[in-house]
Amino acid sequence: MSTAESQPRSPAPPRDRGRRTRALLLEQAAALFGEHGFDSVSVAGIATAAGAHPNQVTYYFGSKDALFVHAAFLLLLRDAERLEPVGRRQRTPEAFRTALARTALALPAVPIAIRAMSITRQRPELRPVAEQNLTLLFHQAQRYLTAILELHDWVIDRPADVETRTFWSAVLGARLISESGFGGRSSDIDLAGVLTIRRRGAAYDPGGDRH
Repeated sequence: MSTAESQPRSPAPPRDRGRRTRALLLEQAAALFGEHGFDSVSVAGIATAAGAHPNQVTYYFGSKDALFVHAAFLLLLRDAERLEPVGRRQRTPEAFRTALARTALALPAVPIAIRAMSITRQRPELRPVAEQNLTLLFHQAQRYLTAILELHDWVIDRPADVETRTFWSAVLGARLISESGFGGRSSDIDLAGVLTIRRRGAAYDPGGDRH
């Protein structure tokens, strides 16, 4: 055994340990909140799952509400990535619009993100977290949409950033209406019709997939 191998490893710097602890708390919170919801998960339970102490949740996030907001948007960003392979499998704009709409409305993280946004309305100090993550969501969607348009030589009738913001605003709004107890379902909203994707040179027909 070499001298280097025989030397005990020095402990990780406190900053690195802190980053790992924070990341682990966030991962465990996302898993627990995603499975059980906000009300059924405790700070102590999250800390136990992460091998940490409850006061570390307060130290790194400030409160259960803040940790939930961070975790909810982490789940939403990850769920949004599930749309990408679904969309790539489609060969017509009509099929693409329909597949994205159906998949987005069924994403389990959408109602969790809506709950998080309702918390930020009451907690102004958490609004930047929502704003930053929604910006990431829109940018992620815009990059994906641009790649799809280039791949198929499809076009849209408005700027890509407007297209993606409109789509995700409709997704969140549709689920909010459904979650708030309205008699209809989120799927009753023509989310596919919100997207303007079409073949180059073809007229936009939001009902084309139903003909």
